[in-house]
Amino acid sequence: MLHDRLLVAPDQDSSERRSSSGIVIPATAVMGKRLAWAEVVAAGPQVRQVAVGDHVLFDPEDRAEVEVNATDYTLLRERDIHAVSQPEEADSSTGLYL
Repeated sequence: MLHDRLLVAPDQDSSERRSSSGIVIPATAVMGKRLAWAEVVAAGPQVRQVAVGDHVLFDPEDRAEVEVNATDYTLLRERDIHAVSQPEEADSSTGLYL
């Protein structure tokens, strides 16, 4: 990866969603603008706040898709990331987590 680029693997389960009451919402249902989660697979040398293995939130409409070894990935810039989710550590103090 070059500069501030990120290669992410979009979550496959984000196509269908389930409401809080248990109703399955298919991927073809038209809804408002919805952000998507993905796992960072590779990062360029100038990426500062995201590491490989982090889960990131991004806008799926502003993306470039690429296929590598029959696997679909998304190419993003670091500035296109809206949030980073890191796993909660068991022995850490309380705080805000995504």
